[in-house]
Amino acid sequence: MGMEIERKFTIKELPKDIESYDHHIIEQAYLTVEPAIRVRREDDRYYMTYKGTTGDNSALAHEEYNLPLTKEAYETLSSKADGVVIRKKRVLIPYGGHTIELDIFDEPFKPLVIAEVEFDSVDAADDFTPPDWFLSDVTGQKEYSNACLSRKTFV
Repeated sequence: MGMEIERKFTIKELPKDIESYDHHIIEQAYLTVEPAIRVRREDDRYYMTYKGTTGDNSALAHEEYNLPLTKEAYETLSSKADGVVIRKKRVLIPYGGHTIELDIFDEPFKPLVIAEVEFDSVDAADDFTPPDWFLSDVTGQKEYSNACLSRKTFV
């Protein structure tokens, strides 16, 4: 809870050993996108997240707060989604002291794959050297945010 600092990337290709890493199955629905209020099922855990801005309009950092939900509360709230419910597999890949969260989206967004890396500070985010299988840094590009994706059926 608190401040989240992250960078997002498109990728050139999936890592060859992708099946060897831990992963989560995620389903999330947005109740609103401004501010972003979403409900999420991650494996067998359920919660609601509020994502705000830092006030300085930084693309790297924003406020984020999570509240636990019951399965029943999640199901009720997700049925009220404002847009498409997003389903994805999140693969956790250790890399240089960080964890790459590789989101492999299901329909209707397939074959979209986005890599996110979270950091302890803006300096650490600025100093990050991505692996060679990353393609473009899309941090701050709204069309790659899950909130924006939830409003479309294609990318």
